[in-house]
Amino acid sequence: MDYDKITTDLMAMVVLYGPKLITAILVWIVGSWVIKGLNMALSRMLDKANVDDSLKPFVKGLVGALLKVLLIITVLGMVGIEMTSFIAILGAAGLAIGMALSGTLQNFAGGVMILLFKPYKIGDVIDAQGYVGKVSEIQIFNTIMKTPDNKTIIIPNGPLATGSMVNFSTEATRRVDWTFGIGYGDDVSQAKNVMKALCDADDRILKDPETFIAVSELADSSVNFTVRAWVKAEDFWGVYFDMNENIYNTFNKEGLNIPYPQMDVHVHKTE
Repeated sequence: MDYDKITTDLMAMVVLYGPKLITAILVWIVGSWVIKGLNMALSRMLDKANVDDSLKPFVKGLVGALLKVLLIITVLGMVGIEMTSFIAILGAAGLAIGMALSGTLQNFAGGVMILLFKPYKIGDVIDAQGYVGKVSEIQIFNTIMKTPDNKTIIIPNGPLATGSMVNFSTEATRRVDWTFGIGYGDDVSQAKNVMKALCDADDRILKDPETFIAVSELADSSVNFTVRAWVKAEDFWGVYFDMNENIYNTFNKEGLNIPYPQMDVHVHKTE
């Protein structure tokens, strides 16, 4: 073996690649330190923005992984390794994985949007995707709801983030609407006074805005009233059901008829 030639070749390689290797190592050390600092800064930003705790690890992990991949590609390129083919393969692999997991990625993106913008939170009652229930858990891929009859509903976050939704818990007050009917011939003023007295007697019904009572329809079998009252959100259903019962009992005592649908049938005798 020609040790002199081997030594010469090694020295040439050291001279050629040594500075690049040292520079790459320094870039790796400095880059790792910068990434760590950026992760700490991102963590503080997420804390100040009150981002949901379940989202923070995903955001920090995703950003950290992307920065490390960029750092690795930069360091390998500085050493002299051709990265064009590697980047192309990485891009093709990412495209294939994205297509295979398109539904899952859509739900992941929806979960990120929900946790960032918070259209609803745990404990809110919402109407979405054909279901009404209380949100019990917000996961990164799914939202879990409990229906009033204690069923568990799991809804993917993708449709929730892009579809329409009603949140019943965002406002402190809600309006309760009723339609009550009396028979033709009954005293309209008496009926209005009875309904107003019942609303005034219920402490759960707010005095401001004032309760609205008006004749809304002259229907086929009844004179219909629309009653609109404002209550605290948590009192909505209690007031709604109690008023129905109170109206029924009080109308009977006051001699007001609650009509049922009726039809006049005329029989014509033909010879």
